[in-house]
Amino acid sequence: MLATSFLGRRNCLNLSTLTLWRTLTRTTRPRSPTAALRIPANHPYPAPQLQEPIVRNYSKTNNMESPPGVFRGIVDRFAGVTVDGREEHVESSGFREKLNKSLDFWRTNKNRAIWFRVYKEQADWVPILAENGFDFHHARTGVVVMFQWLPKDESSNLPNYAHTLMGVGGLVINDKDEVLVVTDRFAMIPNSWKLPGGYVEPRENFVDAAIREVAEETGIQSEFKSLVSLRHSHYGNFGCSDVYIVVALKPLNLDFKRCEREIARVQWMPIEEYLNHPQVHETNRQFLCTYLDYKKRDLTITVRDEVHQVLKKKYNLYFVEREQSKSS
Repeated sequence: MLATSFLGRRNCLNLSTLTLWRTLTRTTRPRSPTAALRIPANHPYPAPQLQEPIVRNYSKTNNMESPPGVFRGIVDRFAGVTVDGREEHVESSGFREKLNKSLDFWRTNKNRAIWFRVYKEQADWVPILAENGFDFHHARTGVVVMFQWLPKDESSNLPNYAHTLMGVGGLVINDKDEVLVVTDRFAMIPNSWKLPGGYVEPRENFVDAAIREVAEETGIQSEFKSLVSLRHSHYGNFGCSDVYIVVALKPLNLDFKRCEREIARVQWMPIEEYLNHPQVHETNRQFLCTYLDYKKRDLTITVRDEVHQVLKKKYNLYFVEREQSKSS
């Protein structure tokens, strides 16, 4: 079992276990190049390319064979049905009748969870759905998703909607052993120094998010070096849990271009000053101590692009590696 204390000054690591794990990894699967995750210096910051999500993203779905007067919908592998409002052309006056007929059919057909994706222009559907047993699952700008669990002899095991926000901080250290730090314009603690960073955008890898946020807030372009640490907390914005991920980055330029909308101050601060500064929160000091400890142990938490064998979807795999083996 590989145990790494992300937040301790003295991070304990069983190096023999690490060596064994890396050996097994190399001998049982082909090694692809470590992902080069950075935004080029002359490149704008493109927004992630978002695809319109379906309500339930199951790997296998198909159009439902429906009789006349019944919503068509998409059937997932759990016998659930998703009805997308933009795919259904029904007058408001006929919605209630079509809904009742559809519910009768779905019950007879032993369908389970019924999902309705209702857009702003169909807002008059919402009270009718609520009257017929549907509840709210989640909402985004311009769309609300409502659901109903049909089986009477089976308890619902539908998952809650996404409940955790992800933020990133960029730990950028230059060749003079100086840390890139900022003061937010609207800081919770006035005049405090922190790492540049912000929220991860939908479908954005958090390494890319850290590189983007550092560039947007300070004008410093950078490239990935190592994952450093993460902090997990609860009762954050919108009542969500919060994961804050710190990523070590190598600067590619040194001149600032401060984001005047969000950032009050930006500077390069010597490591020793940062570790002893009264306006630096203890947790932020700990992030730096953890990274310095990794360097002392010749360790890095690196990343590699992979493709899921079944779903054929890309993902990032993070793992501990010796710095010397990474460069070899």
